[in-house]
Amino acid sequence: MKEEVRVRFAPSPTGELHIGGARTALFNWLFARHNKGKLILRIEDTDVVRSRENFSKSAMDSLRWLGLDWDEGPGKGGDYGPYFQSERLSIYQKYAGKLVEEKKAYLCYCTQEELEESNRKMRAKNELPRYDGHCRTLSPTQIENLEEKGRLPSIRFKVPEKGITYVEDLLRGKVSFANEMMGDFIILKSNKTPAFNFANVIDDALMRITCVIRGDDHLSNTPRQILLYKALNFENPQYVHIPMILGKDGAKLSKRHAATSVSSYRKKGYLPWALVNYLALLGWSTADSQQFFEKEELIEKFSLEKIGKSAAIFDSQKLRWMNGEYIRRMNLRDLTDGWRRYLEDTNTAMQSLSTSVTMAETTRLEQEKRVNMLKQFREMPSKMTKIIRLEQERIKTFSDIFEEANFFVDNNFDYDSVAVDKRLKKDYVPLLLKEIRRRVEQLSPFSEETLEGMARNLSKDFSLTTGQVFHPLRVSLTGKMKGPGLFELAVVLGKKEVLRRIDRTLEMLENL
Repeated sequence: MKEEVRVRFAPSPTGELHIGGARTALFNWLFARHNKGKLILRIEDTDVVRSRENFSKSAMDSLRWLGLDWDEGPGKGGDYGPYFQSERLSIYQKYAGKLVEEKKAYLCYCTQEELEESNRKMRAKNELPRYDGHCRTLSPTQIENLEEKGRLPSIRFKVPEKGITYVEDLLRGKVSFANEMMGDFIILKSNKTPAFNFANVIDDALMRITCVIRGDDHLSNTPRQILLYKALNFENPQYVHIPMILGKDGAKLSKRHAATSVSSYRKKGYLPWALVNYLALLGWSTADSQQFFEKEELIEKFSLEKIGKSAAIFDSQKLRWMNGEYIRRMNLRDLTDGWRRYLEDTNTAMQSLSTSVTMAETTRLEQEKRVNMLKQFREMPSKMTKIIRLEQERIKTFSDIFEEANFFVDNNFDYDSVAVDKRLKKDYVPLLLKEIRRRVEQLSPFSEETLEGMARNLSKDFSLTTGQVFHPLRVSLTGKMKGPGLFELAVVLGKKEVLRRIDRTLEMLENL
C-alpha cells in the first residue's frame, strides 16, 4: 500500500505571514492536494520573546483567505497534536533527556560571553566559528562546581567529529556537508525550550511528515536534522528546498520591493486566487508556460519536479496586472459582491484603527472616503453596481476604486490642478459650459445617446472639435482628465447632479 503523503507548513508567529511564507504554504498545499494527502499546520511559537498570539491568528486568517485549508492543526485537531510547539515542551525535554542518557548529547554550561570569546579566537585564525566542544568532556566534579555557581545548562548534540553528512534533495540531488564544520549544536536551551532544528525533527517525526518542502535558506539546517533523525532512530523525510524569492534588482525580497505581508495585499484589494495564481508561478511553471489557472487545474498540473532551481523574481507590477485580469474576468454580480465585502472589511479595520491610535490626516481622509462609499452602497446599491461596471475595465485592485471612482460619491471633489490648467483655463470654456448646461437641462430623455448627440451638435455650432467640448465637460464632472466613458458616467450621476457640477465648475472659474 502506498504511503500517505503528509506535508506541513510551520510558520513562526513573530510577524505577519509574508509572501515567501505564503508561497511555501501554497506549494505544500498543492502537493498534498495533488497526491490526495494531508497538509498539517504547526505553529512554531517557542520564541518566548518575539512570538505573539495575534500573529498566529493573522497567519491562519491569511491562509484561510487564500483558500489554503489544512487537514490537521489549530482549529482542526488531529491524531498528532498539540499543534502549537509551546504546548509540546515536555515532549522535546523527554527526547533531549533520552539523547543525554544515550551519550549522544551532553550538558553545556558555557555562558554567552565565553561562546563569543571562543568565536572571536576562531575568526582570528580564519576558522569558521563553531562550538569548540569545551563541555563535551566535563567530569562529574566540574559539572557539580558549575551548578553550584548557579549556571543553568543547555543541551548540545554530539556531532560526529569526522565524516560527511549527505542531504538528498529532490531539486539539488545529493548535497554533502562536512561534520567537522558543524560543531556540536544546542538542542535544548537553558530555559528548557527547544532549538529550531531539534523541535523540527521531533515534530516532523511524530507527526509522520513524509516530505518537507521549504525555502532553500533552510538547506544548511538539514544536515543537523538528518544527524538527529539518525540518533533518535527516526526515518527522515524527503526534502525539497525551493529557491528563494528575490526582488527585480536581484536582492533578497523586502518591503522596499513592495513585497509585504499577505494581509497587506488583502487590505489593498487583491483577489485571493489572483495572488495564489501569481505565487504558484514564482519558481514553478508548466511546459507551455500557462499563466492563468483554475483551482482544480492548478492542483492537477502541480508537481515538485517542475520547480526551478533558480531564484524566483517577484514583480509587483505583474501581480497587479494579473489581479486586474482576474477582475475583468469576473461577472458583474460576483465583482459587486466582492467589492462590497472588501468595503465592509476595510471599513471595520479602519474603525478599529481609529479607536486605538490617533490617525494621520491622510488615513483619516481615506477612512472618510470608505465610509462615504459604504453609505452610498447601502443606500443606492444599483448605482454602485453601475459605477463598478464602468470601472471594471480600468481598475487593477479593489482599492483603486477609491481613487478612480471617488468622484461619483464625493460631490465636492477636488479638481486636479493640471486638469484645470489644461482643460478649463480657456477663454471659451465658461460660455461653453453655460451652453452645455442649458442644453442638458432641456434633454429628454437623459441618456448616453442624447448626451453624446447634444455634445457633438454643440461642437459644430461653436466650430470646436469634439475634444474641445468633451474635455472641459469631463473635468467639470469628475475633476480629472481621464476616466470611464464620459456619457456613461454622466448618466450614472444623473441630470440633477450633472447640472449642479457644471454650476460648481463655473463658480470655481469665476473665482480663479
